[in-house]
Amino acid sequence: MSNNDQGSVVVTGLGATTPLGGDVASTWSAMLAGTSGVRRLTDDWVENLPVKIAAPAAVDPVEVVGRVQARRMDRCEQLAMVAAREAWADAGSPTVDPWRFGVTVTSGIGGIGSTLTAYDALREKGWNRISPYTVPMLMPNGAAGWLSIEFGARAGSSAIVSACASGADSIGYGIDMIRNGRADVVLAGGTEAAIMALNVGAFAAMRAMSTRNDDPSHASRPFDKGRDGFVLGEGAAALVLESEAHARARGARIYAVAAGAGYSSDAYHISHGAPDGSGVARAMTNALSDSGVAPEQVVHVNAHATSTPEGDPLEAIAIFDVLGAQTVVSATKSMTGHLLGGAGAVESVASILALRDRTAPPTINVDDLDDDIKIDLATTQRALAPRDDRPMAVLNDAFGFGGHNVSLVFTEYRD
Repeated sequence: MSNNDQGSVVVTGLGATTPLGGDVASTWSAMLAGTSGVRRLTDDWVENLPVKIAAPAAVDPVEVVGRVQARRMDRCEQLAMVAAREAWADAGSPTVDPWRFGVTVTSGIGGIGSTLTAYDALREKGWNRISPYTVPMLMPNGAAGWLSIEFGARAGSSAIVSACASGADSIGYGIDMIRNGRADVVLAGGTEAAIMALNVGAFAAMRAMSTRNDDPSHASRPFDKGRDGFVLGEGAAALVLESEAHARARGARIYAVAAGAGYSSDAYHISHGAPDGSGVARAMTNALSDSGVAPEQVVHVNAHATSTPEGDPLEAIAIFDVLGAQTVVSATKSMTGHLLGGAGAVESVASILALRDRTAPPTINVDDLDDDIKIDLATTQRALAPRDDRPMAVLNDAFGFGGHNVSLVFTEYRD
């Protein structure tokens, strides 16, 4: 018996701010259209770096949060606030007992921009010129703290940091909070704002990033033979998770069932996935088991697929081994770039909307599919249809440095 037999967890609200748009509607529309959010950076600091491209958020979060509050927050916290406000409004701003309302929102890196700003102030002007908000701005749990205050969530405020798997990890933890009876409603998601010289330089030193500086919109190309690394993006996404009983009692609109999560660790290398893809496959298998979903129900996978030479084939092997060649796969990082700790949350939103609209978004920039890729990769919009009378399911993969593997399963909601 799966844990899901203890009661369904459903998704009642979605929010996002990404390189493709400042909200869910604009982001999803751009994804379906195959639009790239990657551009050439114009900041002075890029001139001495080998990488001069990235995918910044389409809308400045300060415009939404307001300048007064934004001065007390790191940019990654601002982005999280934007996504959370949209998700909460989308869910109908539900009335919920504060002691039954939790937050699990995180960042893979935290407030690195605020850390660097504070260090510059210390070095150039002295300690007494450091902002008194620096510590809350740099801590990875800052976004969760701000959101718990904003919305009055008192059942627990958590930030699970697992690098690029952080956003998906937080959603999985939110599911467990409701299943375990700790909360009726959880605001879950991920955020990142790391487009700055230190991070770009550090990733470039690892030879992890694309250097297609003269062709930004075609730089992120998952599963393509010509891929040369990921493109750094920024943004955030949030989901309102709710027990089915609570959602039904208030007449909420339900997007999908947050059916389950699966986890594993490669225990292999701090920044490279295990070559056989076994950890990735185990996370997917565990997610199916946890959700009580058969492989035949999974009609779509939003792959982690960062456009790195090593990572993409490993995931393709795992997807084929677990689901076969009949499941339609999309790699939306081809359009958004890699949002690090925000990636799993943004791609969960995309997975849920693919389920709702029965449409898989395209993977752009695939001119020459890598050898031995057996998955059914969508390079144009693809219709999704159930294979039998069971609810359709979609799966979202997220993996992070350190060997963290997380897979989430969402299914159609049926009364």
